[in-house]
Amino acid sequence: QEKKIFMVQGPYPIIRHLLRARGWVERKLPSMGRQLEQHHPLHYTWPPAEEEEEKEEEQCDEDPSGIHDLMSYLVRDRLPNFIWTNFLEATDHELLQQDHVVNHYARVDAFTTKEGLCLSLQNLPWIEQADPNTFFPRCYRLGTIDEQEAFIEDFRLTAARSLLKLALEEAGDRPVRTKQVQNSAKRAGWHRSHVSHPKHSTAPEGSPLYPELVEEALEVCKQHLGVLRHQDIDRGTPSPCRTCINWDRFLQEYYRVAHEGAGLVLTRQQRKQCQSLLRHLAEQLPQLGMEGKLNVWILKPGAESQGRGIICTTRLEEVLQLARGFTAPSVRVGRWVVQKYVEQLLTIFGTKFDIRQWFVVTDWKPLTVWFYRDCYLRFCSWPFSLCHLERARHLCNVSVQKWYKTSPDQDPRVPPDKIWSNKQFQEYLAQLGQADAWHKVLVPGMKAAILNALRSAQDQVGFRKGSFELYGADFLVGEDCQPWLLEINSCPTMRPSSAVTRRLCANVQRDTLRLVLDRKNNPTCSIGAFELIYKE
Repeated sequence: QEKKIFMVQGPYPIIRHLLRARGWVERKLPSMGRQLEQHHPLHYTWPPAEEEEEKEEEQCDEDPSGIHDLMSYLVRDRLPNFIWTNFLEATDHELLQQDHVVNHYARVDAFTTKEGLCLSLQNLPWIEQADPNTFFPRCYRLGTIDEQEAFIEDFRLTAARSLLKLALEEAGDRPVRTKQVQNSAKRAGWHRSHVSHPKHSTAPEGSPLYPELVEEALEVCKQHLGVLRHQDIDRGTPSPCRTCINWDRFLQEYYRVAHEGAGLVLTRQQRKQCQSLLRHLAEQLPQLGMEGKLNVWILKPGAESQGRGIICTTRLEEVLQLARGFTAPSVRVGRWVVQKYVEQLLTIFGTKFDIRQWFVVTDWKPLTVWFYRDCYLRFCSWPFSLCHLERARHLCNVSVQKWYKTSPDQDPRVPPDKIWSNKQFQEYLAQLGQADAWHKVLVPGMKAAILNALRSAQDQVGFRKGSFELYGADFLVGEDCQPWLLEINSCPTMRPSSAVTRRLCANVQRDTLRLVLDRKNNPTCSIGAFELIYKE
């Protein structure tokens, strides 16, 4: 009569314990919660989006008197009033009664898959006065011909800009000369930051770079700058990538400079031109700083999670080979996305990390978003290096890193369980002299990115009153402490992998129930670390 019957599917012992403590009765699922009775109108899917296919954890509270089992038996034929599950298919929402509370919305793949988020954010400028390039590394769906062509053009333009950066870096403060010369891989600085890919090189070892290389890069960048400055005036301007240069030859020579140690010597005039062009391009391209100079891109299956199938590469031909379905047969052709890798990122003790940030949507009409003030950092197992593109160095997912032993080269100050709380991160920033970066740069940047992502997909989500959803957004941090949104996860894992996540995952589940249940009857009740950041 009080409508306090709940159902839990998946490894959520905390939720079960907290609901029982509130006087709720569980309608149990048969077969350890993997399937419902045939007559039940709700149908569930297993495995969930971000949970692994493991047996459900033992529930954290015991039932020595058997009272919970007895009550569950008595409500076995009753529909639950509250459902917390891994994943609820969109068709199920049509069968729910109006007063049912469910922890999912339908059609959220518009922003919780890599492919969906990529497409939604492309449409953001038409919906909001916001530029996704300021918070989301540029991204392309390779299964779409137009986007594949746009990626090829982006890769080429990035190579041209990167060549100018490399030329300036190599020149440094040394006297300039009037011609380009071949340089060995051991010349000052190159062996520290570049990796050889001899199998890709088409030029004989020791052969000189062709003399027009820098001039071609300068010309391409000049034309691109002109397009950027006049893109709203003259949309008929031809693409700078359609200039009369041999792009295959240009890229092979760029690979030699970026990855095989070939050197460049600039004339005095070229140095000034490079500096001026890059300065003006930085005014037009928000990602010029973070994109680095090695042209690293990251390929991701468009609808996978837990780091499955993700590959880092520096070669255009490798990306296109994947897009055409010649490799990775487990991924359907056309479902790949390719995204610019954040090369200029903040590391901690020489190790890459990312941030898992929770938030809850309690309504889509009007859009109502709650941000969780606590979050955690996930570290890689091996030191960061752009010379080597192994997953252990570049993918921070716990589900990826658990398969790797900590490298002997890893700084011993990196936590053994590869997890930090945001409080520990704030202490670290303070040691760097960046004490205000968390509250003045990172948190506002994460909030803005989340809201822009939600607004870009708002019209596509299957809305219903009574539902809510807890999400986990993943961010990288640039050298300037700017957060870069990577993806948003439905069903963020609640399996603790460390003492930090054991505490924080329990807290966010507790506070979510306060937010969506307790607050209905008591609007002034505590909602823990949640704060309302947006309500239309």
